[in-house]
Amino acid sequence: MEKSGAKQSGRDIDLGNKCSSNAFRWAQKSFLNRKGKDGEPLAGLEGAFSNVLNFRGRQFGISSDGIGTKVEIAERTGIYESLGHDLVAMVVDDLAANGFEATDVSNILDVDYLDYDIVDKLMGGLWEAAETAGVAISGGEIAELGSRVRGYGDAMHFNWCATAIGVLPDNLKKPVNGRGITPGDIILLLKEKGMRSNGFSLARKILEKELGKTWHQQGYNSQKTWGQMLLIPSQIMCRIITGMINAGLIPKGMAHITGGGIPDNLGRILKMNGCGAILDHLFEPPDFVVQLQQMGGIPEKEAYRIWNMGNAFIIVADNDDIDRIMKYFILHNCMIRIAGKIDPTGKIKLSSRGAFPDELVY
Repeated sequence: MEKSGAKQSGRDIDLGNKCSSNAFRWAQKSFLNRKGKDGEPLAGLEGAFSNVLNFRGRQFGISSDGIGTKVEIAERTGIYESLGHDLVAMVVDDLAANGFEATDVSNILDVDYLDYDIVDKLMGGLWEAAETAGVAISGGEIAELGSRVRGYGDAMHFNWCATAIGVLPDNLKKPVNGRGITPGDIILLLKEKGMRSNGFSLARKILEKELGKTWHQQGYNSQKTWGQMLLIPSQIMCRIITGMINAGLIPKGMAHITGGGIPDNLGRILKMNGCGAILDHLFEPPDFVVQLQQMGGIPEKEAYRIWNMGNAFIIVADNDDIDRIMKYFILHNCMIRIAGKIDPTGKIKLSSRGAFPDELVY
């Protein structure tokens, strides 16, 4: 039997979701340790992309993530400066999806051995990303782990993760989590130029099979190699999302499109009220992602769960607010479009290039 695209990559998305749910179940058992005290986690926040902590009547968000196997693309190409944007985007945009304004980032860099120049490039890129996000890098650690960390080539190998915290803006009484979404609400999409920081295991497997072990050096076009295309940095959305909220434009729900693609991440904010969605005006996937999909023979339905397919962030809002939200993003030179609407079916239907909606039902 042919394996799905997700399992071809060595990653089972459904099993990953199951393990994450189980891990959270264990974590919830610790919530009683802070019951009634500062730092008490807010239990039961469905649709959350970040965890919520209570501090003397004010709510803060906290989010942790890493950049996964995109690290190997940097090891292959020797290009390290852009990874900070991926690391920051993964955590601050999760905070933004619940309406939090990111304030601080702390990071952990695990290495096999230290290379000062590579670490300097990574941290320089992290600083640039922090400038874009408007956050402080308030903590971190570099840990030398020897053979416990492996990778491509002979240069320093590493794994990079971060935690971000954020504060709820004054004009939000509670985090945005999608609870008030109803059929007829409008779905807006923000565009992504690259692959953000998900789906790289499958991308690497496809390219090695098609182009050989040095696929990262092969030309994608006359200007860029495949390695350079896969390193396109994630766009950081948090600041423009916070600006929207501070301008009084409060969405009903938001979703950061990372692992699991549109179906899993939009599904997180729809599952609590039984709503579904029809998205019939998606952004076109980047050309290099389409080529990857064709090389690997990845079905459209699988591709939209493995990769973001050109879509970075979802905003769900009442129809009466759409014009003002659209004007806000256009004024700030951000590519946005009306992608569809909420319906009562409980299913997410995507109409993609040449595919009928019933072929992409989740």
